[in-house]
Amino acid sequence: MKNKLNIALVGLGFGAEFIPIYQRHPNAQLYAICQRNKSKLQHLGDAFNIEKRYDDYDELLNDPNVHAVHINTPIPDHGAQSIKALKAGKHVACTVPMATTVEECREIVELVKATGLTYMMMETVVYSREYLFMKQLYNEGSLGKIQYLKASHQQDMDGWPNYWPGLPPMHYATHCVGPVLGLTESEAEYVSCFGSGEIREELKVHYNSPFAVESTHIKFRGSDLVAHVYRSLFDTARQYRESFEVYGSNKSVEWPLVEGKPLVIHTAKRPEPQIPEEVYSPDYAHLLPEEIRSFTTQGVYDKTDNQHLSFVQGGGHGGSHPHLAHAFVNSIVTNKAAYPNARQSANITCVGILAHESALKGGELIRLPDFTFA
Repeated sequence: MKNKLNIALVGLGFGAEFIPIYQRHPNAQLYAICQRNKSKLQHLGDAFNIEKRYDDYDELLNDPNVHAVHINTPIPDHGAQSIKALKAGKHVACTVPMATTVEECREIVELVKATGLTYMMMETVVYSREYLFMKQLYNEGSLGKIQYLKASHQQDMDGWPNYWPGLPPMHYATHCVGPVLGLTESEAEYVSCFGSGEIREELKVHYNSPFAVESTHIKFRGSDLVAHVYRSLFDTARQYRESFEVYGSNKSVEWPLVEGKPLVIHTAKRPEPQIPEEVYSPDYAHLLPEEIRSFTTQGVYDKTDNQHLSFVQGGGHGGSHPHLAHAFVNSIVTNKAAYPNARQSANITCVGILAHESALKGGELIRLPDFTFA
């Protein structure tokens, strides 16, 4: 590609994982980085030889040489920063979730429609090797008719940054909502959610939410399918787990109970002892440009002393980081939307926002807004 896409990374905690990926991508260059912490900004700028450095997001958006931003800032900032970038004429990739309110999701969808710019929510699970393996089985027809889907995201968030304490579990549900909708590229039509258990008093006050666990059923639009997703963040004993399971008429695939163990594939009509089979997911680096294939199996910066928690907890998000970067760059270069686009991202994100609202109302059915439908 003669003129490479100029990417600016905003937020350099988890975001720094993407620095060398963009630097090596054949159709992109890491043009600028942005971080409020000036010492960290200078450290990473020097370490990766990045000339353009911003500690002010608005100044970065005023730079005409920035074609696209990849936002990796705290959750409460995602919606407003994505809206600002789109208004400034920049393509946007944003880490999950898309936003924290339905109205912010609506504004992003409307801006993308009005401007023709690209928006992609960088949901790791739908580019993980395990998901890509199940997607391959689905596309090949090996699973048969899909009958049910299930996913979970359980994690102990004590000690994480100051916007995490007491966060309602479903407010950050994209890691389990994304794959159940993504497998068949379906839309959620309505949700019903129940809260269960109770977190300690000092956590409740931050979001006025008491629930230790939130469990949601999602009705798929125009389909006979329903999915079940559940989440916990505090005061629930569980090893980190982002699971995704699919049940088909021919084969079903279940996530391991313990991190690092193989998937279990169940095949119908075999003798009972032969039904289950343990299988490790293949890696899907071959789908990527050669220059960034190695990043599916290793961390990419400070691997010894300051390895990011995405690698300490969760094994590097299933090798998804280079797939995400490539999907975003390729969507702009080819003018073909990558999954999930703005509308799909809004549907996924609003499931979580409205599920928590349902839990507060004792499981009341709540319909997804029309702007999240195709």
